[in-house]
Amino acid sequence: MTLIAAMVIWGLNVTVVKQLTTSFETSMLAALRMAVALAVLSGIMVWKRQIILGLDRKQMLTLVVCGVLMVYLNQLLFAEGLQRSTATNGALIMALSPLVSAVLAAIMFRERLSLQRLLGVALGFSGVSAVVLSHPGAGLSSASIGDLMLVAGVVSFAAGGALVQGLARSLHPLTISWAIYLVGTLMLVAQAAVRSPSLALEVVFPGWWQWALILFSGVMATALSNLIWNRAIASIGVARTAVFLYWVPVFGVLFAALLLEERLTMWHLVGFIAVMAGTFLGTRPSVPSPSNS
Repeated sequence: MTLIAAMVIWGLNVTVVKQLTTSFETSMLAALRMAVALAVLSGIMVWKRQIILGLDRKQMLTLVVCGVLMVYLNQLLFAEGLQRSTATNGALIMALSPLVSAVLAAIMFRERLSLQRLLGVALGFSGVSAVVLSHPGAGLSSASIGDLMLVAGVVSFAAGGALVQGLARSLHPLTISWAIYLVGTLMLVAQAAVRSPSLALEVVFPGWWQWALILFSGVMATALSNLIWNRAIASIGVARTAVFLYWVPVFGVLFAALLLEERLTMWHLVGFIAVMAGTFLGTRPSVPSPSNS
């Protein structure tokens, strides 16, 4: 249930970030959101008395790479892509995450992709396609620069997630999350300082409502939800965890309908059923075939 709750928050976060791109420069937006997330994770680290000691060189290097992939590149590409692309294309591209994660996990950790799991991936992708393509004008042609950025962000996040699975064997998920966000946030802050023409008050603080959305995005959608995500990876593996990402575009469409008054159709019901079936099959342990005696 906690993973589903995280997917609900991530679905809403797509609308929130899309709205925030009209008020902030994209690197500034990414830096502010990640700085809030890092502050929350730092508070949790102190509360849990979690201390990072005895990291070897390989672990430190992997954490840095994960920070670059899962925070710096992913968040920058996410903001830049949403600013340029349509919500429909963005939702469909995000739905590719489970497939990309499963393939990367199979390559990096030699995880077997059973027929059952492949069927779950296919059902989930079909359900997301039904939801996304039900919108008027939801075409798949003429990929834009924004679409390519979102695709790159999906690959970046999935690659980092595969590396997190290796780290989770020896490090606490909270330690991993904090270190990753520290690296990524420092890089985003440095880039925002270079790219922003000025750090005047109106650039950093355009209004109370915008900052309420920043806090929601940084605390709920980034810090807490990604902590849940990393715990799930440590528990059930990156490929099976990634199947839950099919829920993100579905919830994203629902929130768009509620907040933007978009019309819901029978295709959305079809999409929900397919996503539920895909999630069940993709995360359910395969039943071994009985041996002949």
